[in-house]
Amino acid sequence: MLALPALGVVVQAESGGQWVPRREPWNQAGSGTRWMLALPAHLAAVRAAAGSGACAVCSSAQPTDSDRFVLEDSYHLLFPLLASVLFASGLLFLKRATVAGTNPWTVTLVANLWAATLFSSFWFLESDPIPWALAWQPALVALFYVSGQIGTFFAINHGDVSIAAPLFGIKVLLVAIMATLIGGQNLAAAIWLAAVLATVGIALVQWTGGGHRKRIWYTILSALAASCSFSVFDVLVQKFCSSPGAAWSTGRFLPLMFWSVAVYSSVFLVGFQKEKLADPRVRRPLLLGGMLIAMQAMCIVFTLSAFGDAPRVNVVYSMRGIWGVLLAWGTAVIWGGSEADLTIRVMILRLAGALLITVSVVIAILFG
Repeated sequence: MLALPALGVVVQAESGGQWVPRREPWNQAGSGTRWMLALPAHLAAVRAAAGSGACAVCSSAQPTDSDRFVLEDSYHLLFPLLASVLFASGLLFLKRATVAGTNPWTVTLVANLWAATLFSSFWFLESDPIPWALAWQPALVALFYVSGQIGTFFAINHGDVSIAAPLFGIKVLLVAIMATLIGGQNLAAAIWLAAVLATVGIALVQWTGGGHRKRIWYTILSALAASCSFSVFDVLVQKFCSSPGAAWSTGRFLPLMFWSVAVYSSVFLVGFQKEKLADPRVRRPLLLGGMLIAMQAMCIVFTLSAFGDAPRVNVVYSMRGIWGVLLAWGTAVIWGGSEADLTIRVMILRLAGALLITVSVVIAILFG
């Protein structure tokens, strides 16, 4: 079974040229080694990759017939897969709140406060000292997180959403580029191919073909700025927490970073609608949706901090586009909505996009 983080995880540690299981503290900081979640002993041995700059969990033993198809370096990708479902589900609840007149500033402030609360739990899982000389790092990363949110608001609220939504998909490719430039990773060709396919797939899934094409360049620049900010956020979390020689542990970096996010979120108070929380019909979907969005952030950011692997994490996370379309279509058919009246052309484009995203995920897992 997977061990609880608070109790340590079973890992494979190199000793005398052989790999033997032992228990170590969760996500040791500064050791240059990222401890991985280990599966039962009958599966291929699992070890952390140290010094390579890549987040890989490698098998040191010859695979048997029973575990030939076990993808022992990809189990952590279940977290971004779960995050993609949580994100799409959270948006459904938040859409109910926005239909009732809740603005994005209120929604984001609620989600960020949820995130700061949930991420606080990581603080009690470790007792590592805080590297105060590097306290600027979580504060800086939080700034990119909030700036990405602001860019998203400007692109959607003051631009053309039919242009902005497909452009947000470029984040998958940007993460691969920045992981190379900032993180110093040497990505396999398969990862680049998967990133490109996922980017195109997201664009097709999100494409509506509608809109008034107003303020095109404003929309493009805002969407690209948001995507760049979120991409830098992902890569810096990986660099500061899970890269060889990183000074931060997950249990210290993530709470400090999201507490900083909560402080920066005070800028959203300018548009906060306090009266919406007084309405039970708005309060319930707003709080539940915000909690689900915060939970998906936990899955993504925890994975980046403990395992790294930002390019593949983002490829798998792109599945949120598929779940979002399916959930929106299903709810529209049951309860009514514009998603049930889409043209055949749009549905074909979305189907093609979903296929590309699926292929990209398969490539990232099997060949990345």
